[in-house]
Amino acid sequence: MAVIGLTGGIGSGKSTVARMFGALGVHWVDADDVAREVVEPGTPALARIAEHFGEDILQADGSLDRARLRSIVFEQPEERTWLEGLLHPVIREELIRQLHPADYSLPYVLLVSPLLLETDQHQLVEKVVVVDVPVEVQLSRTMARDDNDKAQVERIIAAQMPREKRLQKADEVVDNNEVMDDVERQVGELHKKFMVAFG
Repeated sequence: MAVIGLTGGIGSGKSTVARMFGALGVHWVDADDVAREVVEPGTPALARIAEHFGEDILQADGSLDRARLRSIVFEQPEERTWLEGLLHPVIREELIRQLHPADYSLPYVLLVSPLLLETDQHQLVEKVVVVDVPVEVQLSRTMARDDNDKAQVERIIAAQMPREKRLQKADEVVDNNEVMDDVERQVGELHKKFMVAFG
């Protein structure tokens, strides 16, 4: 079964596009969801994080204080490297498990990941679909959605692969700066294409 990678910068609308594929019966796994699952209370990864950063990194209920961790790793690149070294292999293993559902009849599945091209996750996919919007759209959507200030969103965008480079690595592009009907049409055409290519 083929694995198609779906990626795009923050605020580009990856989840919206993934849900459109899902509506066509395509199984999809979101790497962000998996990244959350592997650090839930009781997981070995969360225990290692608390050991490394101290108990302050946990909230009162024992869950990870994501905002606090995010601010630490964005300000201290060596801590980000440590965290990625811990989490990337764990996430990869869980992604592979979830990408192979039982009783599934379509010839392809989707791996939705913001860091598909920045990590070794791209080795798991046959094709790369990039969801693309202009940077100013990424900024406004992310600020509205996550209640982050502009400087924080700009830092996140700067830490991701530049838009031009991401587009160069794309096998297919979904322009998500269009009306929803047009985005759905693009998804439908890609779905037909993949059904033929991998069917």
